[in-house]
Amino acid sequence: MPLARSLSVTSLSGLEEWDEEFDLEDAVLFEIAWEVANKVGGIYTVIQTKARLTAEEWGENYFLVGPYVESNVRTQVELIEPTNPALKSTIDKMNRSGCKVYFGRWLIEGSPYVILIDVGFTAWSLDRWKSELWENCAIGVPWFDREANDAVLFGFLTAWLLGEVRAQCEEPPHILAHFHEWLAGLGLVLCRQRQLPVATIFTTHATLLGRYLCAGNVDFYNNLAEFNVDKEAGDRQIYHRYCLERAAARCAHVFTTVSQITAIEAEHLLKRKPDIVTPNGLNVKKFSAMHEFQNLHAQSKNRIQEFIRGHFYGHLDFNLDKCLFLFIAGRYEFSNKGADIFLEALARLNYLLRVNHSDVTVIAFFIMPARTNNFNVETLKGQAVRKQLWDTAQTVKERFGKKLYESLLVGQLPDVSKMLDKEDFTIMKRAIFATQRQCQPPICTHNMLEDSSDPILNCIRRIGLFNSSADRVKIIFHPEFLSSTSPLLPMDYEEFVRGCHLGVFPSYYEPWGYTPAECTVMGIPSISTNLSGFGCFMEEHIADPSAYGIYILDRRYRGVDESCNQLTSFLFQFCKQSRRQRIIQRNRTERLSDLLDWRYLGRVRLQSQKLKAHIRWCGSSEPIYASGFRYPRPASVPPSPALSRHSSPHHSEAEDNDDEDERYDEDLEAEKDRMNIRQPVALPFKNKAYTVYGANGDGATTEKN
Repeated sequence: MPLARSLSVTSLSGLEEWDEEFDLEDAVLFEIAWEVANKVGGIYTVIQTKARLTAEEWGENYFLVGPYVESNVRTQVELIEPTNPALKSTIDKMNRSGCKVYFGRWLIEGSPYVILIDVGFTAWSLDRWKSELWENCAIGVPWFDREANDAVLFGFLTAWLLGEVRAQCEEPPHILAHFHEWLAGLGLVLCRQRQLPVATIFTTHATLLGRYLCAGNVDFYNNLAEFNVDKEAGDRQIYHRYCLERAAARCAHVFTTVSQITAIEAEHLLKRKPDIVTPNGLNVKKFSAMHEFQNLHAQSKNRIQEFIRGHFYGHLDFNLDKCLFLFIAGRYEFSNKGADIFLEALARLNYLLRVNHSDVTVIAFFIMPARTNNFNVETLKGQAVRKQLWDTAQTVKERFGKKLYESLLVGQLPDVSKMLDKEDFTIMKRAIFATQRQCQPPICTHNMLEDSSDPILNCIRRIGLFNSSADRVKIIFHPEFLSSTSPLLPMDYEEFVRGCHLGVFPSYYEPWGYTPAECTVMGIPSISTNLSGFGCFMEEHIADPSAYGIYILDRRYRGVDESCNQLTSFLFQFCKQSRRQRIIQRNRTERLSDLLDWRYLGRVRLQSQKLKAHIRWCGSSEPIYASGFRYPRPASVPPSPALSRHSSPHHSEAEDNDDEDERYDEDLEAEKDRMNIRQPVALPFKNKAYTVYGANGDGATTEKN
């Protein structure tokens, strides 16, 4: 199925200049999402990272709207009185009417204003609002679905808030409301049903039905046009949720999504083609380490190595200096996130490393939160043994150093045979005996509540990777989020990623993919797929992604076994790289950071908010096309798997030479890359008819020249 192009900010440099400024003085932007100051998933990251840019653009006229969660508010929000008179009157009136609405500043970069609504406090209105929803929209919500009930309460309260804001203004402003995902979408539907003069945008980051279908191991992308969406949603008992999502997509003045692959999905499942594709960005400044990122990699790698020394005590029969750290992280969706194909590829990689007598050892981390009851005793014991060995070594070192010092003071060379006495040997022997282990190093760091039915553990049992001495591939399953306060692996996620060599994300369903994006801005190579938004974005804008450490696995046009072989090939070729090649590749990967910066991607997203919200296209619904550009291959030889370079039919002659003979000039190559990454410009809206929504709610068609 071809990737049909809608107007897309992925075409970074293919857009014309649009010189005229948009008047923000009488425009107010409300951005509404369930994950405002409430971390649930990836939407929290989207809103949090772009808040500074949006706040700078809209100033005092930008407000985030989300649910009031007391535990989050205590640590993330400073409650204050509203400075806007109309908004203060609105909140006071709603509170007098039996609601609880709070106003404050979200304590993140940019410090945006937030309006937080306590949905539980208005639960007494749930039955009445459900009846109204059924009578006006023919959408019924069952009593047992708590998440959908929250969506109903949040939707009605949001629509109430927006309508009241306009009513309290002496001169009603242009109101723009940007809704994220189905949990917030009902507010948009109610705004349209009540004919409020509010311009609306709806962004879907992933479709509900798509996520459920992919989790059910169906051939999703080859059957998109064939699904009976109503039946599929009903079979999975999410028909009411699907109706809320589809209604929001259909009612919005502007419908957006985050990637081309999700745009295709939305067109078939939600029955509307997105008007614009707005890829997610990152606050690259947060991750930026300039020339220090290589040093940070070394420091974090050393900390991971310390954990490995404890975890594999008694079986540390491999060279840590020739050890590569791979990882996969995200929600525990075994098939959707590609954990199944990753494990199978690791088994095949283990075979290849053994038959080729490789001295490289691969340690693969699975960072996927699951249900556990405590740390694994054997894992904790390993870290205790490591610490004990370290303390023993320090004690012997101090005794040795004291004798050496005294010998040198009297002007004599030390007699090495007398530097260590029997007590020293006794201490060291006891320490060595303490490292003896009768069992294999554990695979899982925690005690799983459902060990016998856990997909990852069952797959490991099937492929037989049990961390034995003969295996060149070891596996560590860490079923909880990383934390710097953990007694086991005291590192936060960012530190851990910096210390790894390769992120592996062979997802089957990934509308965008923040994990490989975060790897990129930290200079860590990663494997993504052409079914993820990130993978499609990089494939579109980089002529040879693998040369920059972005490996794109083909899961769209290949079968599972072929994709698994391709992933195995990527991993095996990566294991054959020298240390110098990996350093060069990390330099190139880090230079792609600007492609993912909100400073670039966010500017066009803001244009879509400012323009497409108040400006609704009339007449033709044909998509607008914009020509993009291809980020060229680096001037020197890319230290990457030859099999992954689809865009390069011939290998460079230098490819067969030793590392020392490679033609590589870091400064020259970096300068060329900086010239290729050009800042995106505003969207071209010349000679287009549009409808401006005024304060009275009437639309007037205007011609823009």
